[in-house]
Amino acid sequence: MGKIGILTQPLHDNYGGLLQAYALKEVLQSLNHEVVVINRRSPEISNIRLILSKLKKTVLNQRINPKDYLSDQEKRIISQHTYNFRSKYIPNITEPITNNSGMKELNSMGFDGYVVGSDQCWRPKYSPQIANYFLDFASNEQEIKRISYAASFGVSNWEFNEEDTFLCSKFAQKFNAISVREDSGVNLVKKYLKQEAVHVLDPTMLLDTGDYVRITENEKAVLSAGELKVYILDRSLKKGNIVEVLERRLGLRKFEVLPKKRFGIDKYDNIEDFIYPGPVQWLQGYRDAKFVITDSFHGTVFSILFNVPFLVIPNSSRGVARFESLLKVFGLEDRLINNIDDFDTEKVIDSAIDWEMVNEKLAQERTKAIQFLNVNLS
Repeated sequence: MGKIGILTQPLHDNYGGLLQAYALKEVLQSLNHEVVVINRRSPEISNIRLILSKLKKTVLNQRINPKDYLSDQEKRIISQHTYNFRSKYIPNITEPITNNSGMKELNSMGFDGYVVGSDQCWRPKYSPQIANYFLDFASNEQEIKRISYAASFGVSNWEFNEEDTFLCSKFAQKFNAISVREDSGVNLVKKYLKQEAVHVLDPTMLLDTGDYVRITENEKAVLSAGELKVYILDRSLKKGNIVEVLERRLGLRKFEVLPKKRFGIDKYDNIEDFIYPGPVQWLQGYRDAKFVITDSFHGTVFSILFNVPFLVIPNSSRGVARFESLLKVFGLEDRLINNIDDFDTEKVIDSAIDWEMVNEKLAQERTKAIQFLNVNLS
């Protein structure tokens, strides 16, 4: 048994982000490790800087997103359910760490090893201080284990600048083992980090569907308001049209598990309208859904886990490689809508998914992933 620190992206209101951290923590604990999630965050922006930023945008007549200027009380209101889930299901988490000196203090906490992952923690624009995610703060620690589990670059091209490439490659040489979430990531690690990597499942797929069902039952999640789950993070008219086609063609009622309103899109008047439903209710949506339409990676993952037919509309700015890689593992590439204008929605609706084959492949990949963790952390 060892004490393991999980270094992942900041845990905010993103359901996939919360659940992947929860799942990895659960799996490591099942392998008899003590687990602590490292709460690495970007530095807080002072109130004075926020006021000046808002004033500047007002003077320049630029669009202001109210979410960027919420008070601490408002943040607590909109995140109350996601925070409660984190407190109950990911309780062993450090205090927020916002600088490099705070990361170096981790070396005095008695960790036997660090696991970096998952989510897009190796994508520079998403991770504060990218070198931290290659364990630069522990570079002089001789006895610890260093591995990545399903770390994701998000995209198939290299987004690191020259300096970060040099530093991260140097720190990657100290890793005992590297695994990535996308098959394209294997090539990126080899080409730019000069290391070997293996392709593994997202952590959420290491738990059985029954593990998630038990959470919804323990928390007494209410039934969803429909059967067509719509989990669209980036709305557009074309995506809305596809949802309407699905609703009409399938004869199902659409429903969402998202805030009633969204910052930057809807008028900001009542903070209560922007509250995120809890992750438990989000999970319940997959129990109730007969079909899912999503542009989310983890929206796709949980459709597969719950064996719900689905369609995926990828968002290039968020990263397409992760969708392509995931679907390729299960032979489900035809569920991806690459071109909304030319896509034959009804053709895909009428094509059945071989769930027996999918579940068999999932079991094989799950065994491989658990073995990777077991061997490299023992």
